[in-house]
Amino acid sequence: MILKYERVQAKRRRNLERLSIPSQFLHLIDFAVRRPTTMLFEKGALITSIDVDVGSKSIGEMNKGKNDINVHEYLTEERVGEIEENTIPLLIEFFDSLEIPVTFAIRGQLSETKSTMLKLLLESPIKHDIGAHGYSHRTFTSLSTLEAQSELELISFGMKKLNINPKSFVFPKNRVAHLCLLGRFGYVCYRGEGGLGKDEMWIRKQGRLYDIRPGFHLGATRYPLFINRIIDISTKSKAPFHLWFHPRDLYETRGRGTQAKINHVLLPIYEYAKSKEKAGELSFETMYSVTRKISPTYSRGRA
Repeated sequence: MILKYERVQAKRRRNLERLSIPSQFLHLIDFAVRRPTTMLFEKGALITSIDVDVGSKSIGEMNKGKNDINVHEYLTEERVGEIEENTIPLLIEFFDSLEIPVTFAIRGQLSETKSTMLKLLLESPIKHDIGAHGYSHRTFTSLSTLEAQSELELISFGMKKLNINPKSFVFPKNRVAHLCLLGRFGYVCYRGEGGLGKDEMWIRKQGRLYDIRPGFHLGATRYPLFINRIIDISTKSKAPFHLWFHPRDLYETRGRGTQAKINHVLLPIYEYAKSKEKAGELSFETMYSVTRKISPTYSRGRA
């Protein structure tokens, strides 16, 4: 059954890969035409968030397939957890080696396992932002207020045992709902809904929270041809550019594997961004850290 799922997923990913370059180009044109005004930052900002949908094969085993539909259309929860177990340590090593902090939005249920990933994050010399990505990866738009509150309570309970106090929230499947509850549990920011035409370079105050707007989903990107040009727009406009992806987006069984894909897709982007940082034109931010740099005069609305 897993092999059948993975064949379907591989075919789907190949189709998405063909669309990646046109999507990058359309984002570039969109950002160039609707060039953001200054955000009252001193320089551009590259924000990175990574959605950890499962994090461990053991979670899928524990849930016995009952939660599969909430995680992935084709892959079982157990398989996604296994993929992430193999991919996340490589991602942590990659960002640590470049001294780049990023937001890892982790699933609350992961705190109930002996997670190698959490150990690596907590021991990392880089101050990564450990945010939340739901408790069981259920879509918040399908939850009642009491159900959403229960999910947030379970996240807080599990995280506190590890001395983690998450400030950033990424909604499962990017379906934003129950914002009024997030502030009560100590969250400062969340990633809003995106997509072509919705992805932007701004941060907006929504009540007590900051909407750290997505700029581009790397997803099935195999050739990041236009991402550096979008980074140029960020630096010239002194605006935030928010990249995000799932660990499984970088998982690869073909060729030389996941590490090769990380080097092929991520390395050109972040090496270019490092050159901008060296020139004093860009800073690397997490979802939470960028909120600390927002001018109080800006926080009342969009720039």
